[in-house]
Amino acid sequence: MRQRHRSITIARLVRALERAARTTEDPGFCVICGAEVGGVEPDAEGDRCEQCGERGVYGAEQLLIEASE
Repeated sequence: MRQRHRSITIARLVRALERAARTTEDPGFCVICGAEVGGVEPDAEGDRCEQCGERGVYGAEQLLIEASE
């Protein structure tokens, strides 16, 4: 499993995906700084984070899959 910011818990990922199921939001998270980012493809890996500038944004679905492996 990929190293991720300690604030990105399974519960946080699930809440974001539950919200996304009721909206058009596509959540993602930066594994470096922990920021939640909108408009991220579910399978995104390594997109640039607007908060910290690093290429650490992953789709919430992708992170949840990795967490369950």
